[in-house]
Amino acid sequence: MALYTPQQQAGILSFYDAPERGPKVTAKTLVIIVAVFAVLVIILDHLATV
Repeated sequence: MALYTPQQQAGILSFYDAPERGPKVTAKTLVIIVAVFAVLVIILDHLATV
């Protein structure tokens, strides 16, 4: 039994294979950015309640 990709899903696959123009962000960089943002929010919240 052969499985065939529907025509509408073939466009989705080619969309993800297209070259990206935006900045390249690795997972490690994203985790660091989120952690720094979280610490900043906690510090600002602490300063606002003092």
